Amino acid sequence: IHQGIEEAKSYILFQFYILRPDESGNRFKVQLIQKAGEGIAVYVLYDEFGSSELDEEWIGDLKLAGVKIVPFNTQQGPNNRFQLNFRNHRKIVVVDGKSSWIGGLNIGNDYLGEDKKLSPWRDTHMRIDGPSSIIAQSIFSLDWYYADNELIKGLIWMPDEAGINLSDARNKNKKEVMVLSAGPADNLETASLFFTNALNLARKRIWIATPYFIPDESTLASLKLALMKGLDVRIITPSLNDNWFVRHAANLYLSELNQLGAKIYFFEKGFMHQKVMLIDDSFSMIGTVNFDNRSFRLNFEVAGVVVDKKFAHQVETMLLDDLANSTEKTDYNLANESFWERLKARASDLLAPVL
Repeated sequence: IHQGIEEAKSYILFQFYILRPDESGNRFKVQLIQKAGEGIAVYVLYDEFGSSELDEEWIGDLKLAGVKIVPFNTQQGPNNRFQLNFRNHRKIVVVDGKSSWIGGLNIGNDYLGEDKKLSPWRDTHMRIDGPSSIIAQSIFSLDWYYADNELIKGLIWMPDEAGINLSDARNKNKKEVMVLSAGPADNLETASLFFTNALNLARKRIWIATPYFIPDESTLASLKLALMKGLDVRIITPSLNDNWFVRHAANLYLSELNQLGAKIYFFEKGFMHQKVMLIDDSFSMIGTVNFDNRSFRLNFEVAGVVVDKKFAHQVETMLLDDLANSTEKTDYNLANESFWERLKARASDLLAPVL
């Protein structure tokens, strides 16, 4: 991301759920100030709840340098359309309308593995070069309008103006990429519908890596159906978790699916924060969407969906490495756990709709 920002010629769109004023955040701040000084238009959007550590001085330094920076606050905005519970969980960087970055990483020292309690940090981010970056740009632009009631001027919307040759993008071993936007402002439950449909289309395997696993009714049913069809269903979650309620609520679903034949793995090499799904041999997803109700219905999310065998093989290799650093939980039955473990799971599951 630093390299991409350095290469910017016209503008930088920079959006994160968590933006911390620590060493990592300061490196980005210095770089963005430098680019603004070069005449590059810089727009920074952060979620007010997730980035609550930011102070007026830190934000003021950016504004003084000409960087436009605004918070995404769902209690404000046009017509007070949203609520506090709806958070902007997206992580998007777009440079000049032709390159974009999407994934699980926020900006902070802990995301570089410097939090001793959660270190080392395991995450996945992806870079997209080509026309799909314009879709990422449109998502950012819409969020900016919600936050500041301003349409960003001067953005490049035509691929040829961004230096993207569409015939070259289609013909030279390029990948089919869809940038998926989902959130509570949608007319339909986009994220839940996307996952349900993708799971139902699987014919061979479903591999899911997520830090928080609390499926809703439809995705849980789709996973059960996949197991009934004999598909290879593997779920990787962290052994170490940063959310007590999510960890215990997840045990209910992991236990149930394991009893039906799903392979359950607990990642042991630090904290795993990636949100990755691999279906069959050509369908991959990398983004901000956790496999839980909050991401399915309450958060504004984004994901890159890639249909390409070579890319899927790279994702498979990556997940196989994660599996090698995980412990498989065989014959996992919550009914065999202690009374207190069962109680914690049941009690935590009461909060499932907002977890």
